[in-house]
Amino acid sequence: MTAKKSLDRPGWWMDLPDSAESRHYLGVRDSIAAHIQSGDLAPNACLPSERQLQTGTGAARGTVRAALFQLEAEGLIYRKERSGWYVSPAPIVYDPTRWEGFMSYVTAQKRSPRTELLSAREVAATAEQAVVFGVKPGAILYELRRRRHIDERAVLVESILVDPRMAPKLLDHDLEGSLTQVLRHQYNIDVARNRIEMQPCALTQEAALALRVKSGLPGLLVTRISEDAQGRVVEYDQEYWRHDALKISVDIHVR
Repeated sequence: MTAKKSLDRPGWWMDLPDSAESRHYLGVRDSIAAHIQSGDLAPNACLPSERQLQTGTGAARGTVRAALFQLEAEGLIYRKERSGWYVSPAPIVYDPTRWEGFMSYVTAQKRSPRTELLSAREVAATAEQAVVFGVKPGAILYELRRRRHIDERAVLVESILVDPRMAPKLLDHDLEGSLTQVLRHQYNIDVARNRIEMQPCALTQEAALALRVKSGLPGLLVTRISEDAQGRVVEYDQEYWRHDALKISVDIHVR
């Protein structure tokens, strides 16, 4: 999806009301949000510079920044390093009750997924990880760190642990696609159960660096333990999502 450089009607920010109310950061926030919600500003459209917004609203620079930070916290806009502010695209819809890999459910929603392998190595299991896998602390596990994109925007960074006893020489395979497919076709492993926990979080410095955002921004931590039909742990996955990139949706039929 190609990002628009600006609104089709140049200088729209000059129409923002110049009043005592508009010069308060919530007034600036409301004016920009209205243009987004009306469709005047399309997904991935670049917002005017802070100086242009100052000119259009008559607000102080600090007020404009406060409004932009508020919109970012609400998931309506996002920042690109040394590029500016952009309108957030629609979040991807995720149903935790269905077992479907990232590549599949993103593609099904007519979006473009991409996985980038950041590192693949052997690590020693911590005490917590040892309990998950039923091994002794210090036992060798495979660790994959991957960054995942939707329409070329980085939306999550994940750390996946796999027991080498389940998938020996896993690191020799192509791990930038679907790990589910690699485990299924190369090791005859299918997931029969997923235990998923989700909680709001502040992005850690490591996760923020990988997503090219500031640490401390709001995010969503998704922790997944996947088991096969015999109850053996196949994957232990921790995903740090951008808070504006994911929408949880569950359809429950009550009998």
